[in-house]
Formats: sequence, structure tokens, C-alpha cells
Amino acid sequence: MALAEISFLYIFLPLCLLSYYITKNAKARNAVLIVFSLIFYAWGNPIGVLFILASTVINYIAAILCEKFEGKPVAKITVTSTVIINIIGLAIPKYTAFVTENINAVFKTDFEIPKLIVPIGISYYTFRAISYIVDAYWGKVKAQKSFPQFLMYMTLFPHIVAGPIVRYSTVESQMAVRKIDYSALSSGITRVVTGLAKKVIIANNLYIIVEDFFGSATSQVVISSRTVADTWYAVTIYALFMYFDFSGYSDMAIGIAKLFGFDFDENFNYPFMCRTITEFWQRWHISLGTFFRDYLLYLPIFGKRRPYASLFLVWFSTGLWHGASWNYIIWGLYFGLFIFIERLITKKRLKKIPDVIMHIYTKLVIIIGFGIFFFTDFSNLWDYLKNLVGANSNALADVYVKSSLTNNIWLIAAAVFFCFPIIPKIKKFSEKSDTLTAVYSVSETLINIILIIICTVFLTLQTRNPFFYANF
Repeated sequence: MALAEISFLYIFLPLCLLSYYITKNAKARNAVLIVFSLIFYAWGNPIGVLFILASTVINYIAAILCEKFEGKPVAKITVTSTVIINIIGLAIPKYTAFVTENINAVFKTDFEIPKLIVPIGISYYTFRAISYIVDAYWGKVKAQKSFPQFLMYMTLFPHIVAGPIVRYSTVESQMAVRKIDYSALSSGITRVVTGLAKKVIIANNLYIIVEDFFGSATSQVVISSRTVADTWYAVTIYALFMYFDFSGYSDMAIGIAKLFGFDFDENFNYPFMCRTITEFWQRWHISLGTFFRDYLLYLPIFGKRRPYASLFLVWFSTGLWHGASWNYIIWGLYFGLFIFIERLITKKRLKKIPDVIMHIYTKLVIIIGFGIFFFTDFSNLWDYLKNLVGANSNALADVYVKSSLTNNIWLIAAAVFFCFPIIPKIKKFSEKSDTLTAVYSVSETLINIILIIICTVFLTLQTRNPFFYANF
């Protein structure tokens, strides 16, 4: 089940909200969320429930042991072994086939490629578990003694499939008691509608353009014949698609959580506003970036801290986290290289470079990078890179790209427009007077209703609707 589905929006979510609010007892409400979360997860991935339950039990017990034996070798052994178990639990289903394929390629062997079922969202709940057990070991959070509350944290359906990676420390105080007022409900509904519109109206239609030029992520076309303009146009559209698809899910997850009294941290902060690549990753998929920063970058893995070796490890891991394919690893190291260069130049020198140059630089790096992310086939990836500079002896442009741009100009204009914080600025301006605040509130309600109607129509017509990041 996906958040942007008719069955979820008009059956599952209303039933969950109704069941939640007719119960007054906190334990009963938690039970409602656990039951509905497990149903949500099992809907299309029943075997995966066993994985997440096993992960929950292991990390629940381990955190209690770490707290009980704080400062003793038992605690260190417990946290180390638990983190390793978590990583193995992620690696076996997700990377076994990838490793086997590479062993066969390098050593000319003929091992059978295993076809393992990869539980949906395994990367997200594994990282949640790791952050919890490590924080418990470090004493940043108290071990949760109530298994039902910890199970709710691990399985809470808004973020179980595609994030954000919500740390236990973020919701620790909200596990037992949550207060919900009209403002939170209003904000939550608006956030859900915003995310849904991003996904259904903008992202899904942008992806149709991408498929016209590049094929789908699972069935890529040979692009050596595409023109230079075709390639730049399609990869720019793909970058916009990735933003609206993933930030749309994050908005819906954060909004739904608000309806139940949870406050999740932001996962996107208008990333295309960035001036440097470092800043881009401070604004894009924030929960993943801060996870690697806090749990990998500053750990003494290489003995005496070697910042550049740690940086390499972080970006190798970032790429590998996204998928069992070399293009993802290259993509991670590609961004790591530019962050490394920016560190060598230093912030002070970068500030002296004119804004226009910095914005052109960052957008080019980001857009090219998303092409590396898209092409899992090395032949297509190489042709894509050559196409960018016309090295395939292809034409500069053709009527196809002009026709696509003309037919989709309003969609693309809307996508570019909403990459900027226009709505927050309007909202802030409306707070200058009670009249403006009232006008904004009424307008927001009307727009929400209109968007819900439009999204419902789109959902009844569209056949493809999964969130792309649910694959990770």
C-alpha cells in the first residue's frame, strides 16, 4: 500500500483516524497505530513483517542490556553485535545478488544469482534501529521498557516504507503521551494535501516526460541517438521529478504523523536553493545525511581521525544505501568528490565567488548527478555522459524536445516555481495582520479542497503511482 492511493486516502487512513480518536486511553491509541501499521506494511509485503518484527525484538532487548550494563564490556559487545546483526539483516536480502554478480564477473565463476525478497523499506527501518541502539549505548536516549511503544516506533506507517529516517530521540517524549490541537490538525491536513499534490499532479506527470526520452528506471532505452538538448532536457526533468516525488512522500509522512500527534523533523528544505553541493546535501534527504554524519563520519573507524577517509566512506555508503548497483556507488562518490573539493577550497573562499557562478555550478553538478543515478546500465550511462557534450556525434537538438517543452510548459513552470519557498513567504506575509491571516486561512482551505479533487481524478486515471524512494 502506498500513501498516494485511493484505498489509502479514502479507506485506510479514515478508518485509522476514526479508530484512533474514538479511543481515549493512550495505550489503546498506541495499539490502534500498531495494528494499522502492521496491516499497512503487510498489505503488499507480508513476509517483510517477519523481518521488521525480528529487528524490533533484537534491538529492544539490546538497548535494555546496554542501559543495564552501562560502561561495562557487556554493553560494548551488545551494541557492536546488534549493529552488525542489523547490517547483515539489511545486506543479505538487498546485496547478495549484487555481490554474486560481481564475483561471477571478476572470477569468471558461474554461481547462481539468488532471487531473494527484499522487504519494502528495509533500509529505513534498519537505520532507525541502528540510530536507536547506538543512542541508547551512548546514553542519548533511555532504553524503551515498553515493547508495544517501541514496536509502534519501529512500525509507524507514515514513515515505514520511504522515510524520513525518524530517530527515537525525536519522538521519545511523544511515545506515551501526545497532545493534538486544531492548529496541528490543520497543519497536518495541509501538509498531506501538499505532498499528495506534489506526487500526483507534478511528479507523476514529470516522469511521463522522462520515460519518453530515457525509458523507465527498470527498462531503459538506448540513448546514444538522443540529441544533446534531449539529454539535458530529460535529465533536468528527472531531477525535478526526484525532488517532487520524494519530498511529496516526506510531506505526506510528516503531515499524517501530525494527525496522530507526532512531530517529525523536516527531510527537505528547498534543496535547489543551495549555493554549494555541501549545502545541497544539508537540504536534501536531511535525515539520511545527518544519520551518516552522526553515526559514521565522526567514528574513529580509521584510528586517529582521518576526515577525508571518513568522507569517502560516508559517500560510498550513501551511494550503496540507495541500491545494489554500481551507478549508485558512482553517484555517491561523485557528490563526495565535489564536497571534498569544496572543503579544500574552504567556505571563506567559496563565499567570495559570485552567486551567479555558484548557482550555475551547483545546478550543473546536481543535474548531471541525477543522470548517473538514473542509468543502472553502464552502456546507457556512458552514452548519457557523452550525450551531454555531443560526443556521440549526435545532433544538438531536434523538434522532439521542442514539442515536449511546448506541450508541458505549464507543468514544468509549476515545478520550477514550487522549488522556491514562495508559499512560506506568502504565509509569513499574511501574519502581518488579522485580516491577511483570515484571508490566507480561507484560501488555504479552498486550495486544499481543490487539490484533493484534482488528485482524486488523477489517481483514478493513473496506472503507475508508487513512490520511487520506496525501492530503497
